[in-house]
Amino acid sequence: MRNHSLWFCALFAIYSVISPGFPLVSAESNSRQQVNIRHAARSIQPGEVVRVIVESERFLMKVQAEFEGRVFLGYPTATSKRWDILVGLDLMVEPSTRELAVEGSYKDGGTFKTLYELNIKDKQFPTRRLTVAAKFVNPPKESLKKIREDSQRTGQIFKSITPTRFWSGPFESPVPGATTSGFGKRSILNGVSRSPHSGTDFRATTGTLIKSPNSGKVALVDNLYYSGNTVILDHGQGMISYFAHLSKAHVKVGQMVYRGQVLGEVGATGRVTGPHLHWSVRLMRTRVDPLSLIAISGE
Repeated sequence: MRNHSLWFCALFAIYSVISPGFPLVSAESNSRQQVNIRHAARSIQPGEVVRVIVESERFLMKVQAEFEGRVFLGYPTATSKRWDILVGLDLMVEPSTRELAVEGSYKDGGTFKTLYELNIKDKQFPTRRLTVAAKFVNPPKESLKKIREDSQRTGQIFKSITPTRFWSGPFESPVPGATTSGFGKRSILNGVSRSPHSGTDFRATTGTLIKSPNSGKVALVDNLYYSGNTVILDHGQGMISYFAHLSKAHVKVGQMVYRGQVLGEVGATGRVTGPHLHWSVRLMRTRVDPLSLIAISGE
């Protein structure tokens, strides 16, 4: 009952800020018919996922949107006359009015290309101060090679775009606990300023089961220097989930998992101050708030 209530509240918040939008450029030569574009989001701010909704009187075959040099792939809904696109506003995107270049094609021939404006508002993130083991702030020389290798491996996964969409329907929280450290917080570790927190931390005791928020293919299972026991899921179409600090993993690389399937157990491995789950999401390499993904995918 609690999950249904949270879902309803999130959905209400989203649709309270739906913008009807409008196409700024007509469809191209062989298809003069315009498409209708609108969006839904918790807010239009750094770190948010925005659902761009494209509708036409004709059946659509392909839809995508380009923003900040990244192409976000669309997918059909219950009818092929409406396609949705999840667009990520990166944690460091500058507040301003920006344009999405939306384009696609129709099943009966013809293409369209149009521009759609998003007015990105500023967002002030709080600062957190933590005390961790010294080796996680100033790593010893013998650990630098592993740190570089970890970064290269995870970076390659974030860059790889699987065109197939494995996920469908709403994303769900991987553990039942409340959040303890929100997305985007500026971090000061042992008095040293570090990069912003690019995920969300959930309060949970060691051994709490971690469940997959949606379907995906396991891309990595390993013990990494900073994030400890880690599982990475490729949900397809540029959507990647990263789960850190596990005590145990229950999946293996290459395995397909589904919403609600157990991935592992909460722990306190890597750079932590206590047991919890860190979940971060990349959408076409943009760093977005997992809670935003949960809210916007709940339609």
